[in-house]
Amino acid sequence: MTKGGKFTTVIIAALVALVGMASKADAAQCGNTAAGFESWKRQFADEARGRGIGASAVAALMAANYSTATIGADRGQHGFHVSLGQFLAKRGGSVIASRGRALKQSNAALFASIQARYGVPPGPLIAIWGMETGFGRERGNQNTLSAVATLAYDCRRSAYFTDQLYAALTLIDRGVLSASTRGSMHGEIGQTQFLPKTILEYGTGGSLDTAAGALSSTANFLRAHGWSAGAGYQPGEANFGAIQAWNAAPVYQQAIAIVGQQIDGH
Repeated sequence: MTKGGKFTTVIIAALVALVGMASKADAAQCGNTAAGFESWKRQFADEARGRGIGASAVAALMAANYSTATIGADRGQHGFHVSLGQFLAKRGGSVIASRGRALKQSNAALFASIQARYGVPPGPLIAIWGMETGFGRERGNQNTLSAVATLAYDCRRSAYFTDQLYAALTLIDRGVLSASTRGSMHGEIGQTQFLPKTILEYGTGGSLDTAAGALSSTANFLRAHGWSAGAGYQPGEANFGAIQAWNAAPVYQQAIAIVGQQIDGH
């Protein structure tokens, strides 16, 4: 390369760096208290418009509130520091297995259809369904957009929840979610508790507030994470990796596998 070429390259690199610095300076700044939330929303709304988010979704964002309950729940997470036996007892594993076997029979056509399409048997799906929401009974009552926006603003996991917030706004644009959609403390919704980005990536189009929509989307998630029809799903078997993708806690993963096996009867 000539000296002139090297000089040009240096100038271009410097300009790129300056543009990057300017972009970071213009980006909505995170915070750790409610004080800056309204200002952050205005900045984020401008960024969202620039990324093609529509007026109705931006209006929904501007109406979102800082959720102290969500922050409290997020700060109070301590992981799954219990044994497998303790976890199963706390979550009612035996009750989930018993109820799950009955649901497997009463919804036989639904589970047969899901297995034919996605290769996932009823057991792990029903185990997830039971552990996440008690088969739809406990889906949460937190405003989803407020929860996700609060966590996108909060500095602890801002980047992760910024992605979730853009997904939520996209889903509002598409009419899948609304400003009044409610769910769990971190923005999970539906009978198997999908975050907005997971809905965008793996939702199958049905309502996640119905068993059919939630279970089909859950099966689609597992298949996308390597589920192989007919293979085992216990630890060390081919499909356990897909269960690991569902939840990061080892005790939770093992519980799904065990309860699922009890439901499937093998």
